Formats: sequence, structure tokens, C-alpha cells
Amino acid sequence: MPRVGMTADRLTQAAAELADEIGFGNVTVSALARHFGVKDASLYSHIKNAHDLRIRVAALAFTELADIVAAAMAGRAGKDALLAFANCYRDYATRHPGRYAAMQQDLAADSLAAAPARRHADLTRAILHAYRLSPDAEIDAIRLLGATMHGYITLELTGSFRHTSRSSDLSWTMALTALDLTLSNWPAD
Repeated sequence: MPRVGMTADRLTQAAAELADEIGFGNVTVSALARHFGVKDASLYSHIKNAHDLRIRVAALAFTELADIVAAAMAGRAGKDALLAFANCYRDYATRHPGRYAAMQQDLAADSLAAAPARRHADLTRAILHAYRLSPDAEIDAIRLLGATMHGYITLELTGSFRHTSRSSDLSWTMALTALDLTLSNWPAD
């Protein structure tokens, strides 16, 4: 019999909060059950298994981030849209490192997180409209944006920039300015 008040959404939200506290890799069905003070078995009427739980956290994270990014990008184009997107992305990863890690999973095209991940990808493509790139160049640019932002954020979250004299915020701003210049002057194939 399902525990009163326990739902898949409530478990997902709790797992996301737990991921931010203890790290996404440490979120298990057992850890979540301990959080609620119940036996593991009582969660299985709401979630299929640990993989299902992880995908649900990714779906939640993609949805949250896409909502934030969409609001920030509204009415913006070009560099302004790029900055809005990138700053939301960085802020979200800093505030929610476990949820951000959940978004890095390999997601099946038919998973619960696929639609929210596509929405996030569509917002990334929206940044590029003002740069008027060819379809192939757009793919390359999306990969460049993802690699730059994810790489920077990952290094920052692991403390790699702590021991330098230059502010991480200044370097971030310069990286985004360089991305804008690159996108504005994209080389021909």
C-alpha cells in the first residue's frame, strides 16, 4: 500500500535536494528511503528503480533550468541572449550542483527527461538565430557552447580557479565575450 503523501513527484523533489546536498552520485533508493524514514520497498510503488529516480531528477533539472533560461532570454538576441543563457546556466549549476550533475547523464531518446532536454537544446539553438549560421555550423556552435560552458562550470565547481589572482567572474565574462566574437565571425566550412 502506498504511503500517504508519498508521490513520484515528491520523491523526485527530495532526491534533487539530496543530490544538491550529498552529490548526485550518492543518491540511491536507500538514501532516499532513509531521508523519509521508510524502507526501500515502500518507494517502489512510486518509482521503478534507482535509474528511474535518476532520470526523474534529470527531467526536473532540465525543466527548472529551461524555465529560468526562457524567462531570462525573452526578448533578447545575439550577445544579450548568449549572456542571459550562460549566466542562468552557471548560476543554476552553482546553486544546484547535484541537479546539474543529473543533467549530464546519457539520456535515452524515449526517457522521461528527453522532452525537457530537447526544450533546453531548443533554447540553445535560439541563441544562435541572430548569428545566422548554416545548419552544419550551428551543430558545431552548439557543441562549442556546451563544451565551453560545461567545462568552465565543472572546473569552477571543483575549485580549479581558487588559487589564481584573476576573478573567476572576470574570466567567465571574457570567455562569453570570446564566444560572441567567435559566433559573429564563424569560419566557412
